[in-house]
Amino acid sequence: MPERIKILVSACLLGENVRYDGGHKRDLFLNETLGPFVEWIRICPEVDCGLPVPREAMRLVGDPDRPRLVTSRTGIDHTERMECWAKTWLDALSSLDVCGYICKKDSPSSGMERVKVYGGGSGVPARTGVGVFTRMFMERFPRIPVEEEGRLTDPVLREMFIERVFCLRRFRDLLARPLSRGALVDFHTDHKLLLLSHDRRHYEEMGRLVAAAKTVSAGSLFSKYEALFMAALSHKATPKKCSDVLSHMMGYFRKMLSTDEKQEMIEVIDQYRRRLVPLVVPVTLIRHYVRKYDVVYLSRQVFLNPHPVELMLRNHV
Repeated sequence: MPERIKILVSACLLGENVRYDGGHKRDLFLNETLGPFVEWIRICPEVDCGLPVPREAMRLVGDPDRPRLVTSRTGIDHTERMECWAKTWLDALSSLDVCGYICKKDSPSSGMERVKVYGGGSGVPARTGVGVFTRMFMERFPRIPVEEEGRLTDPVLREMFIERVFCLRRFRDLLARPLSRGALVDFHTDHKLLLLSHDRRHYEEMGRLVAAAKTVSAGSLFSKYEALFMAALSHKATPKKCSDVLSHMMGYFRKMLSTDEKQEMIEVIDQYRRRLVPLVVPVTLIRHYVRKYDVVYLSRQVFLNPHPVELMLRNHV
């Protein structure tokens, strides 16, 4: 990928002093590990819509499905101000080719889920809200991966999010080329094992769509494929599903490996399945044999290299 991937991010996570109290929430992983591979598009909905730093804290109030953005002490309603700014800003954002969004958890403007909503009869806030800006972003761009920095501390969710970002970038690169059935078939083939590690049902549906490509217009074909592609990747890639993929890949070497080598691979895959070693261990062994025996079909499988190895996303058990 010649250019770094563009990801929208809450400015406070980059270390900008934009929070209501004048502080920040600089995230080490985003800045030190992921930062070199992406181009950050920073955003602070509250400051960018014209509110000062520092400022009175705000919260969500009222209808859980469409709460208002209100200051905590004085009760000033900033909902229209935020929504008016967001509509204009999202229009501009549509041309920036953003492939992901990392937002600040619990924020009434930026939180992705479980944001407190006040106003229920019990007086206890319900953890049912979505930040005003993030809700509008997800409604406008439903296929762009969104995640909160708090959830990114979970290694499984972190890998899922970043994998989806890189996959969306690859699909966008495909769209930048002349649209053809052959190009989509190649893309689908390259991502076959990665998709199977997430969700077989979606993979099979995508296969039927590609097979019937001649009966669908190019625009409709690629749009439907993208929706299924991103939906498939939203399912977790479990050790069992990944082990099945690894065992399938092993089949390509059965005539090449010695008995001891086969047994070693079986044992390593089983250790991963039982969560005794991380995914990087069997994948490294598979990649070794792919290079040694020049297995072209496997060498093009994105499953073996879905994101930069420097991110160490497959090093967790």
